[in-house]
Amino acid sequence: MTALPILIFSAALLLGGAVLAHLIGAASILSFVAADRTRFLAAAPQRIIAHIDLFSIMSMPLFILAGEIMNRAGVTKALIDLAMALMARLKGGLGHVNILTSVFFAGISGSAMADAAAVSNTLVPAMRKSGYSVQYAGAVTAASSVIGPIIPPSIIMIFYGALMNTSVAALFIAGIVPGIIMAVALFGANAWMAHRHDHPTGEKVPAREVLRRAVYALPATVIPVIILSGIVFGVMTPTEAAGVAVCCAILAGIIYGQMSWDTIIKSLERTAILSGSIFILLSGVAIFGYLAGLEKLPTLLADALIGLGFEGWKYLLLLNVVFLVAGMFLEVPVALALLVPLLVPTGISMGADPIHLGIVIVVNLMLGIVTPPFGAALLVVSAVSGAPYWGIAKAAAPFLLVQLGVLLILTFTPELTLFLPRLAGFVE
Repeated sequence: MTALPILIFSAALLLGGAVLAHLIGAASILSFVAADRTRFLAAAPQRIIAHIDLFSIMSMPLFILAGEIMNRAGVTKALIDLAMALMARLKGGLGHVNILTSVFFAGISGSAMADAAAVSNTLVPAMRKSGYSVQYAGAVTAASSVIGPIIPPSIIMIFYGALMNTSVAALFIAGIVPGIIMAVALFGANAWMAHRHDHPTGEKVPAREVLRRAVYALPATVIPVIILSGIVFGVMTPTEAAGVAVCCAILAGIIYGQMSWDTIIKSLERTAILSGSIFILLSGVAIFGYLAGLEKLPTLLADALIGLGFEGWKYLLLLNVVFLVAGMFLEVPVALALLVPLLVPTGISMGADPIHLGIVIVVNLMLGIVTPPFGAALLVVSAVSGAPYWGIAKAAAPFLLVQLGVLLILTFTPELTLFLPRLAGFVE
């Protein structure tokens, strides 16, 4: 009965437009009162500070800043031009260009929404002009945007690492193979669709022009290489790599002639807003996690699920369903904050690896944003391109089925995720 007033209060706050981080914090405080644990609230500030005072989480605002600078500094055009030179000559070439651009963007910003918006504004009109339907152009844009947070650097992985006190470097390295597999699967799906619907072949770019564009895009393409190689070979921590990424982003902007004080100021403002919203959310989650630990909620949940038969592969399937649905309805940081502290410790207690679970959860949440009826990436692409939402959703269905197949392979083949972290010495 004590839970009912808390649920009513939380629903009233949510309907009233309260910030979700405030809602989580308020509900957690009330839960301390309901559970007669108010004496433990004196330690809550210390728990909040301990939860966010992590060296690895310092990399998050730096990676956000690097992505913001690069998005404003001419990097986008250089990457798209290179992708056009490499892939446009193939049948359905602009679809391949769209996917390859998302792979390039993944190493720059690591944001699916930024990827979807940028590509919708540039490649969707180009695809439509070349004879593709606007629905298909929007579909391949939305589907490929999920690659962004899978291939490092990834803000989502940093957030997960902070929640579970897991190595961000290991998560970054673990995302490389799944990201490549996802990209290859999308290339295959686009090639099949191109032959089925007779999509056009683009103009063949001379070898000299390909080389010129590759050299021009070098400042942009070399940044992910520097970041990943530095982390893999132990030269830099993720936080140090994030600082290097910011310096490289500024240098790239200077090379492309689009760096200015206005660019830096706007990038800093956007970084402060995004970082602040994430940190306040982490603070609210810290209080909830503190109470969950006192009440032994993960252990009770694990026992209940085992009693219902949800263990092993069945629990992994349940985890996939929960996070896929959460990705459809909630913002990714919110879904992580609400569900990871409860469900991931349960999976670990059943023998799952936290690095593997982290990658599976990231992929699930990303597929949620391209799954109707509330797929956020579909909404962004529809708004930017002007294509009808349900037309894009229908055209994206074949890509989504392929991506769900990749998700299942990653879920039940942990070695695909853990191979590189184990090789680099991050996993035993």
